[in-house]
Amino acid sequence: MRLIRVPVLVVVLLSFSNDCYCWGFFGHKKINACAVFLLPPPMILFYKQHAGFLTEHAVDPDKRRYLVAAEGPRHYIDLDHYGSFPYKKLPHKWDSAVARFSSDSLEKHGIVPWWIQRMHRRLTNAFKEKNAALILKLSAEIGHYIGDAHVPLHTSSNHNGQLTDQVGIHGFWESRIPELFAEKQYDFIIGKADYLRRPDQFIWERVLESAAAADTVLMQEKLLNNRFSVFRKYAYENRNGLLVRQYSEEYTTAYQQILNGMVERRMRQSVYAVACFWFTAWVDAGQPDLNGLSGQIFSAEDLREWEELNRLWNNDPRGDRTCAN
Repeated sequence: MRLIRVPVLVVVLLSFSNDCYCWGFFGHKKINACAVFLLPPPMILFYKQHAGFLTEHAVDPDKRRYLVAAEGPRHYIDLDHYGSFPYKKLPHKWDSAVARFSSDSLEKHGIVPWWIQRMHRRLTNAFKEKNAALILKLSAEIGHYIGDAHVPLHTSSNHNGQLTDQVGIHGFWESRIPELFAEKQYDFIIGKADYLRRPDQFIWERVLESAAAADTVLMQEKLLNNRFSVFRKYAYENRNGLLVRQYSEEYTTAYQQILNGMVERRMRQSVYAVACFWFTAWVDAGQPDLNGLSGQIFSAEDLREWEELNRLWNNDPRGDRTCAN
């Protein structure tokens, strides 16, 4: 057998590739793109016209998290910090949670369910103002946070298997699996968006579902690992011109099967939830007429902001290039 010598630089890059904290750029883009088609007729024309924007900018929050300190806690919540399931000592209302634990402590352990509620209020106001640029920006970004709330390891302090000798499992579950199977096998024909009478309660239910699945995500990978040698578990692939170590397709297929469709279910639920939040914000704003909110709607300042974000992201070595698809 011929041995392949891997350059030191590539090995360094691989260490970053295992540290993935998103659905993967592919996953977040897919969730937003599919959510558009669950909207009712008064909304879908406007959203379809800007589906490209909603898809491309679904990943802006992940680009910012490496550059803005306040961004990170908006993507997760370490529920196991607050005891055992269903974490009764953690109030679901922000003010009550602050009174018990302080805002600094909450920020330290993640605020994703509360941040989604804040983004929902902002999106509702943008609809009331008929501010097309802000509607699209907030729609793209709330989709990202909702997607994150559906990921089991976003609710666990063992977020990347670092406590159980499973480093890399985060990106494995939410990035590698969807990239290999979503287009070929997953069914995103879901139905239609529904109005959420209690958006706060809805997102907490989804977060608790994620938390209930976190142990299964870790345990099943641990069991699977015992059946595979390291040579079968990993494979080297060319990705964007770099030789990158990935979980092998054989190992990924086995994990997908042992999870019994969990990744597909959580991805489908993310699509539905994103569409429901968009729809609910529009209804709560009085169902404004979105016809005519088209044309060149982004200012020069908006464009400069996104250009600078991309420049910083592309030049930051901490950026997870395994997500950039």
